[in-house]
Amino acid sequence: MVENRPWLSFCSYLLLILGVIAVALPVWLALVAATHHSHEVMSGQVSWLPGELGLSVFAEVLNGEASRELGVPVAGMLFNSTLMALLIAVGKLSISMLSAYAVVFFRFPGRMLCFWLIFITLMLPVEVRIMPTFKIVADLGLLNSMTGLTLPLIASATATFLFRQFFMTLPPELLEAARMDGAGPWRFFRDIVLPLSRTNLAALFVITFIYGWNQYLWPLLITTDDSYYTMVMGLSRMLAVDNGDIAWNRVMAVSLLAMLPPVVVVLGMQRFFVKSLVEPEK
Repeated sequence: MVENRPWLSFCSYLLLILGVIAVALPVWLALVAATHHSHEVMSGQVSWLPGELGLSVFAEVLNGEASRELGVPVAGMLFNSTLMALLIAVGKLSISMLSAYAVVFFRFPGRMLCFWLIFITLMLPVEVRIMPTFKIVADLGLLNSMTGLTLPLIASATATFLFRQFFMTLPPELLEAARMDGAGPWRFFRDIVLPLSRTNLAALFVITFIYGWNQYLWPLLITTDDSYYTMVMGLSRMLAVDNGDIAWNRVMAVSLLAMLPPVVVVLGMQRFFVKSLVEPEK
């Protein structure tokens, strides 16, 4: 029997409320700062309530009227970042899942050697191998292209390792039953392994999407065309002002817009987590 302790429930809810306030307060301050004039933000005396500008600053940055600081409309950067993050996430999951499937369910010479070669690449992040990677991308003529932005970042040893660990927990009887039913490797992967991996796919999709969204060094290195700028690069460019004051209200507006796609992805994937926990077979 679970003992009812009102004071314990009160403390739990109070702690949760404090946590929500701690997370939401900076977002609220950024939203309020975006509705005030830039000189009011610089004065440090911004009210806790929205200012007279309202949401007009968001319309300005989305319509390209703020391109004076950026050189490219925010809507274009938002599209570039979203497309880049989606391609990286889908590419990472596809390659990692197939490579882990091959390592676990196929028997071929050098199988474990292939896995450990993939795993060792965890010690070689993009920053370590950035110059040879840039040389290859430049030689292939992929500078200033979405392919060049995404292709070198698709391989993921972490996702391969996590999928391998999950596949190893699947009962061998599933594979034997599939063979008895005449299912080949592709059908076994499509009808059995893939549906059972939904929770892992959802979690890793969120992680890899945010990883792609937050990329700064690699896009900065291979991009010279403003039309391929990402949101992170745009924010950095808005803050790098040589002469004149920084338009902090527009910086805050762009920062809030940069939060929207990752937040949408997290909220969208949340229902898959809950569904996987309440399914009867789980």
